[in-house]
Amino acid sequence: MTDVQTRTEAETTHQCASTGTTSTRRCILVGAGALGATAVLAACGTDGTGTNPNGSDFDANPAPAGSTAAGAEGGGDSGDTGGGAEVLVAASKVTVGGGVITDKLVVTQPTEGTFKAFSKVCTHQGCEVSEIKDGQIICRCHNSFFSVKDGAPTSGPAQQPLAETKVELDGDNVVVSA
Repeated sequence: MTDVQTRTEAETTHQCASTGTTSTRRCILVGAGALGATAVLAACGTDGTGTNPNGSDFDANPAPAGSTAAGAEGGGDSGDTGGGAEVLVAASKVTVGGGVITDKLVVTQPTEGTFKAFSKVCTHQGCEVSEIKDGQIICRCHNSFFSVKDGAPTSGPAQQPLAETKVELDGDNVVVSA
């Protein structure tokens, strides 16, 4: 017959934490297991406070420490026209029925002289849209398609339209409306 001693986890933890006791194999294994579990949980966690549902909100071009973000209050690098409007793209580069993907937005021209702008972040799982073809804004991550007219999903898993930003023509440029 074998005598098996059982201890609760609290007793084992207390014994390992006591001063003056020598490290036992059990104490080392408990500590290593706790450390490993902590590392796994930290690596798998997401913040969940951002706008991207998969927790990967980031800025590929962050502003230097101590400065304001690009495009905020007098950010001289934001493509200002002098009148304060942010230039998105030259109107001549946006084809009728098509569009252009900029750093932040998708600018389209559904009909001659009408310009629209939408977020380039897909509403399905936060990937960036990758192309504009045949009147559709396309996200190749999961094949969601959106209309160049209003950003509404036309096929694929996305159920919500792309967020719209109001724009206007200012001379030869498409700019964000004030």
